[in-house]
Amino acid sequence: MPEYQKMRVFGRVQRVLFRDSARRRAHASGLTGYVKNLEDGSLEIVARGEREKVRELFEWAKRGPIFARVDRFEIGTAALSEDFKDFTILY
Repeated sequence: MPEYQKMRVFGRVQRVLFRDSARRRAHASGLTGYVKNLEDGSLEIVARGEREKVRELFEWAKRGPIFARVDRFEIGTAALSEDFKDFTILY
């Protein structure tokens, strides 16, 4: 089972184009995985690829797009049964 790095972002992270911005950055970096809004108002990013590229995506996510406000974040690993071929927005 492949291992992915996971980040959960809290604050004003929904309805501020966070998912689309993250997807674009991940595509540009050649990462696979997903980004999705969670029911509690937070956002989850799961990414796989070159360690430095994943780190760059997560560093950006600590600030987010211009209208976001990141209050805190958690970083860890996620074991998934699915191997993503691309980076996508999950709904």
